[in-house]
Amino acid sequence: MKLNEYEIRHIEKLRKLAPECMVLLKSDKSFPLETAGPVALYGNGARRTIKGGTGSGDVNVRHFTTVEEGLINAGFTITTQGWLDKYGEVWEQAHKEFKQAIRSKIEAEGLSAIMLGIGAVMAEPEYEIVPEGEGDTAIYVLARVSGEGSDRQPITGDFQLSKTEIRDILQLEKQYKRFMLVLNVGGVVDLTPVAGQVSNILLLSQLGMTTGDSFADVLLGKSYPSGKLASTWAAWEDYSQIGDFGGQDDTRYQEGIYVGYRYFDTVGKNPIFPFGYGLGYTDFDIIREGFSLRGTQVTVTAKVKNTGAFCGKEAVQMYVSIPSGKLDQPYQILAAFEKTKELEINEEQTLQLSFNMESIASYDEETAGLILEPGKYVLRLGNSSRNTKAIGIIQLEEVIEVQKLSHVGGTPDFSDWKPEAMAGEERSEDVPVVRLSKSDFNPQKQEMPFIDPEAVRIAEGLTDSELAYLCTGGFKDEGSSSVIGNAGMTVSGAAGETTSLFLEKGIPVLVMADGPAGLRLSRKYGVDEQGVYSLDEDAFASLYEMLPQEMITYLNLDGKNGQERNGTVYEQYCTAIPIGTALAQSFNPQICQECGDIVGDEMERFGVHLWLAPALNIHRSPLCGRNFEYYSEDPLISGKMAAGITTGTQMHPGCGVTIKHFVCNNQETNRFHSNSVVSERALRDIYMKGFEIAIKEAGPYAVMSSYNLLNGEHTSQRYDLMETVLRTEWGYEGIVMSDWVSGSFAGTSDTVKYPGACASGSIQAGNDIMMPGGKIHHEDLMSSLQDAGKEYPITRANLEKCAARMISMALKLNRDRE
Repeated sequence: MKLNEYEIRHIEKLRKLAPECMVLLKSDKSFPLETAGPVALYGNGARRTIKGGTGSGDVNVRHFTTVEEGLINAGFTITTQGWLDKYGEVWEQAHKEFKQAIRSKIEAEGLSAIMLGIGAVMAEPEYEIVPEGEGDTAIYVLARVSGEGSDRQPITGDFQLSKTEIRDILQLEKQYKRFMLVLNVGGVVDLTPVAGQVSNILLLSQLGMTTGDSFADVLLGKSYPSGKLASTWAAWEDYSQIGDFGGQDDTRYQEGIYVGYRYFDTVGKNPIFPFGYGLGYTDFDIIREGFSLRGTQVTVTAKVKNTGAFCGKEAVQMYVSIPSGKLDQPYQILAAFEKTKELEINEEQTLQLSFNMESIASYDEETAGLILEPGKYVLRLGNSSRNTKAIGIIQLEEVIEVQKLSHVGGTPDFSDWKPEAMAGEERSEDVPVVRLSKSDFNPQKQEMPFIDPEAVRIAEGLTDSELAYLCTGGFKDEGSSSVIGNAGMTVSGAAGETTSLFLEKGIPVLVMADGPAGLRLSRKYGVDEQGVYSLDEDAFASLYEMLPQEMITYLNLDGKNGQERNGTVYEQYCTAIPIGTALAQSFNPQICQECGDIVGDEMERFGVHLWLAPALNIHRSPLCGRNFEYYSEDPLISGKMAAGITTGTQMHPGCGVTIKHFVCNNQETNRFHSNSVVSERALRDIYMKGFEIAIKEAGPYAVMSSYNLLNGEHTSQRYDLMETVLRTEWGYEGIVMSDWVSGSFAGTSDTVKYPGACASGSIQAGNDIMMPGGKIHHEDLMSSLQDAGKEYPITRANLEKCAARMISMALKLNRDRE
C-alpha cells in the first residue's frame, strides 16, 4: 500500500497529537510497558476497532490501524488469536440477524425508515469464550459505536455493559499480572460494575486513522495520555431525569441550565469520573500564585510542576461560583483553562488563565439582558470540577447589565427546574477579595455584518427565478434525492454544491463536503462525458446491506443513477481525524487547529470550499446518537474547540467551515420533526453560547441550521435566530444553510405532529440556502413570492438579501483560492 506524500505527512501529525485526546481514568503505575512482548488481547474493539461514528460524518479512508494491528506493528505478539477468531464468528452471526431485522423494517416502512440503516446500532452480543491467552499482560478493548439517525439506549450492550463484558473484565483483572481496560468509545458507558475493581482504565476514544498505532505508542511509553473528560461519566440512574429525552414529538429541556457537571456539582451527586478529570503517567503539583483584576479581566496565575517520574502535560482549569440572587446559579461553571507544554521531570511552567467578567454573565428573561448580580464571585482553581480550591473572590456591589439583548427562541410551556438547596462546600472563603464596580464595565457594541457591494449589485440585476435558484443548492431537473450527503456534481462524494447556472454571470460554485471527522469524499471516482461518479464499492457498504436494490438506485447512493459508467479513474484519499469528543478531551484548542490544518490542506487539494463541520451541540444527554461528533457538555469547551478547528481550516485560502447544528440538535429520534422546548435562559446560557464563542473568536464562513424545531418553529424558520441573534447581536458575516433535505424528504407526514421545514419559511427568516437542493425548493419559493395567502409569503427583498450573501461568499472563497 503506497501512500501519497500528503497522506504520510497527515498520518504522522495525527499519530503524535492523538495521545493528547486519550484520558487515563485509573492507574496503578504498571503501565507503560518497557518493551513489546506477548500480550493477551480481548474485547469487541480489539480487531473491530472503531475509528469514528457512523453516518454522513464518517470518513472513507484508505486504511486505519486497529488496536490489533497497532500492537503487531509495534512488535507485540498477540497470544489470543483463537479468542479473537471465535468472537468474530459470534459477532458476524449476531450482525447478520440484526441487518435482517433492519432490512425488514425498511421494506415495510419505506423511505421513512431509511435513517435506521445509517444510525442503528447493534447491542453487544452475549457469548461464552474462555479467555486463555498466554503472558502476564492483558488488554481488553471495549468498543461502542453510535451514529446519525439513532439515539443510544440505556440497555446492556449499549450504554451499559453486557453480562459477558462484566464477567470477562473482572476475570482478566484477577487473572493477569498487568491488565488494562481500554475504552474505544465515542461517548459515555456506565462503568459502575467494574470501575471500582479494575486498576487501569484508559479512555482511548475514537481517534481516526492512527487509533491503533497511537495506542501502541502510549502502551510503550513512547507518548503519554494527557486528556481530560469533556463530559461527566456517571451511572445511568445518577444522570438528571428532570427533562425529557428522545420524545417522538416534543422534548422538554426542563432541567434548564443544570446540564452535566452543573447538575452533578449542584445537587451533590458523585459521578464515576467527573468533568475535567484525567490522570497521566506522571503527577503534577499546581501552586496557586494569586490573581489580578484589570478592568473586567480576571487573570489567575498558577505554577505547574511535574513531580512524577515521567514527562507529561497538565490541563489547569478555573471555575467560578456565581452568587444566586434573582437568578439561581449552579455551584460553579468553567471560566478558563490552559494546558502546559510537555514538562520534563521536576520541570515547572507558569500559566495564566484569564476571562472577562462579561463572559460569565447570565441571561435575565424578564429584562432580556445579560446581567451580573451583586455578591461574591468565588474563583476556584484545579484540574477537574471535583478537585478545585478557592483562590480569590471578586466582590460586586450592584447589578450590572452587561448587554441588552432581544427576546428570542419563543416560550416553553414550563418553568425551568431549580435546585432546592445548594450542595457542596460553603461559598464564603478565607481568600483575597477584590471589588468590582459598575464604572469598570464598558457597554458592548453591536456591529452590523458586511455584505460585498458587488454581490448586492449582482443580486439586484437577477430575475426572481434566478435569485430563487441561488437560494437552493445545485440540482439537476429531476432534483436531488440524496439523504445522507452525496449530492455533489463537481467533486465525487461531496455532500452538495451551489448552483452552476450562473457561471457566465460571474457567480462561481461552492462545493461542500461532509464532516466533522475529516472530509467525506469518494476514494475512487470516474469522470466521463456525463461528469463525475463514485467508484467506491463500500463507501455506503453498511447501508447497502440493509436496502433493497431499487432503493439504492433511487437514492443514487453510487452516483451512477443505475447506469454503467466508463470514464477516467482518479483517487482522493482523505484523512480521518479524532472525533469531536476526543478533540475536546485534549483541553487544547491548538490540537484542534492542527486537525483543521489537515482538513484545509485536503480541501484545497480536492476542490472543496466548505467543510460541513465542526459540530458543537451540547452533550445534554449521554444517549444522544451524535454526541461523538459534538465536543462537550460545557459551552466554553465547545466554543473554544470549534474556534480552533475553524482557525486551522480557514488558514487555507478558499476554505471555510460550517459550524452546526444551530441550535438545540440534542437528539436523533424523529430528528426532522422533533420540537425542542427550551427556556430563553437555557438557550442563551448553555445551547447558543458555544456558537457565539466560535463566531466571535474565529469567524466561520458558514453556519448550518438544525433539523429540529425550537419552541414550535423550525430553527431555519426563526428570524430571531437567523437575523436577530446571528447577524445583529453577534455581527456574523457568513452564510446560513439548512441541514440536508430539510423541507423535501422531511415533509409533512400523518405520523408526525409537526411539518418539515420549508424553503419559503427559511428564506423569509434569513436562512440563505436550502441544501442539497431540489426542484421542490425552487417551486416553493416562486409560489410563495408576493403571495400573502401562503403560510410563509416572501418578497423579492428576502430573495435578494439571501442571494447576495451567497454570491458574496462564492466570490470570496473562489477569489481567495485563485
